[in-house]
This record gives sequence, C-alpha cells and structure tokens, in this order.
Amino acid sequence: MSSLYKRRDSRYFWYTAVIKGRRLRRSTGLSQRHLAKKVQMDWDLKIAMGDKSFLNPASGSSNRINQFYRDYIGFLEKRKSRKTVTTARGILQRFCTHHTQKKIEIMADITVKSINGYLDELALSPKTIKNHLGEVSRMLDQAVREDVLTDNPARLATVPRMKKTDRHRRLDEIDLTVIFENAGKWDLYFRFLYHTGLRAGDVAMLTHGNIDRKRNVIIHYIRKSRRIHEFPLAEILVNKAAYNPDPEAPVFPELYSDSDQRLNDNLFKPRKYMQEILKVYERPKATLHSFRRTFNNALRDLGLQIQDRQALLAHASAETTKVYTNPNLELARRYVNQIPKMQNVTKT
Repeated sequence: MSSLYKRRDSRYFWYTAVIKGRRLRRSTGLSQRHLAKKVQMDWDLKIAMGDKSFLNPASGSSNRINQFYRDYIGFLEKRKSRKTVTTARGILQRFCTHHTQKKIEIMADITVKSINGYLDELALSPKTIKNHLGEVSRMLDQAVREDVLTDNPARLATVPRMKKTDRHRRLDEIDLTVIFENAGKWDLYFRFLYHTGLRAGDVAMLTHGNIDRKRNVIIHYIRKSRRIHEFPLAEILVNKAAYNPDPEAPVFPELYSDSDQRLNDNLFKPRKYMQEILKVYERPKATLHSFRRTFNNALRDLGLQIQDRQALLAHASAETTKVYTNPNLELARRYVNQIPKMQNVTKT
C-alpha cells in the first residue's frame, strides 16, 4: 500500500511504499497533489508489474546495485587513498557478483538475509569476514545518505562465530624441517627470525650497518620498545649474511621500507610463502611471529631465566631493555648457539 506525504525540508509530495517488508521513499518532484496522485498510481502499477527502476533517487544515484557500486567507488577515489579504494573495490565487486548470481539487482532488494548469505559463502577467517561486512556496511551507509535506501541492512547482519585459534603457535621440529627444506629465497630471512627471535618487521628493517661483525652482534633500533638493543648473532648466521661495505644497504632489500604500511605489505610475501608450505604438508597454520615464539620456548627449554629471555626478546618493559650490555651478552650467546640448528637443506 503506497501513500503520499509532505516533508518539512521539501516542497514536493513524497511517495512511500512497503516492498518486501522494506519501506521505500522517493520524491515525486511535484508540488500539486492531483499531479502527484497520478504519479503515485503510475508507480503503484509499475511495482505490481515488478518494475522498480523508477525508485532511482532524485539525487541521480542509481538504484541498481552494480551502478551504485561504480558510483560509490568513484566517490571514494576522490576522498580516500589508493590502497583504501583498492580494498573496497575488491570486496564490493565480490558482493555485487554474489547478488547478481542470486538475481538481486536493485538496491532496495538487499536484505539482512541476502547479506548473511553472502557472508556464509566466504571461505575466509571470521575476522576477515567481519572486515568484508564493514566495507559493505560503509557502502550502504552512503546509500542511506543519498536516499537510495531508508536504512542499512548490513547493521543487522551477523558474522560467523569467532573461533579461538593459536595464531602464533609454536613451530614443531617437523614444521621447521619442511619450512627450511622449501624456504627458497626466504631461507636467510626465516633463519634470522628463528635464530634471533626478533619481530618480523625488525628483521626486515636490518641494514648491514646493524651487524657488528667484529663482535658478532646485532645493534638495532626496536620499534615497539623505541630503544636501541644489542643481540648476539648466532654462529650459523655469521657466514650466511653476505658482507656489504655499505652500512645503509638493507640485508633484505625486497622487504625493507621506511613506510610502515609498505613494510606490512612486503611482509605478506614471506608470510604467505611459509603458510603455503605448511598447507602443502597439511600442518596447522602459523605466522612469522611463530618463529619468535619458538625462539622463546627453545631458550626456556634450555633453562634461560624468564627475565633474561624478556631482555633478549626486547620486550618493551623499561626494566628489561638494558640487560644485555656486558656480562649477560656472552651468556645469551651461549644459549642462542644451543638452539637446534636446521641444516642447510633448502631445495633448489
């Protein structure tokens, strides 16, 4: 059942109707009731015939999902970074394709049920699915602002239950074996993670000037603690890191970046590579941070006290950041060199 009404902020009569349980509104563009009544009768007939194309809002934004998606991406390109636009385009294109396959082509036909159906078909982690829902919700919020929709159904959609997982699990011996057997060009990077316990980003930011080859130590600014730390360089790493006379040259040029955002993007490459290896060998998923946890547990198993391990791992606590200066550095070196060494069995 449709009706006409007047809004305080408009001199025109507005048309309102309930379609599939959703109340939709659109300006008739007419200020005389008898003319607006004729438009109402015409639109009622179109709805009865299944034609909802007339529901395009007066602002000119399309009421068709694919067209609104393109308009929305154009809107973002003028206001957001390229990375944000690229992420939105990938997620929303997938959302539009899903609804097209379900023969849902009008914005007004997007419902909580259709959004939940889209989320259920995503073979992704619950956290990533939540990010997809957030991106869809932002687009539909814009549709509400432009009077394309009266409300945002994504706000009532729900993501699958979050499962507690040990994301940064300890790497077992078999995990380390298959990783280093297939490490390829990432062999040295993985070994630095395993034998130093440094965070993935800190290893990626190492330069040859950070490696003191006379004392066999790494002197490096740790971003999380915001201090310069000194770490013993394991014997197995001494000869593996090729010498470079340029102190500014990065040890891992493919990963190094002064931009935190670019650095995080670069770390995706070795992380994905390692996870693909574990997947092929049907091992549980792990992350680059798993090397740090494995390093910590190995030192614990060797008997190194927790306070010393905290210092060696460069925890942000002020009381543990200056432990390894003189006598404890050699103590740490003895323990670090006892960590099980994975032989150089990288497949070529």
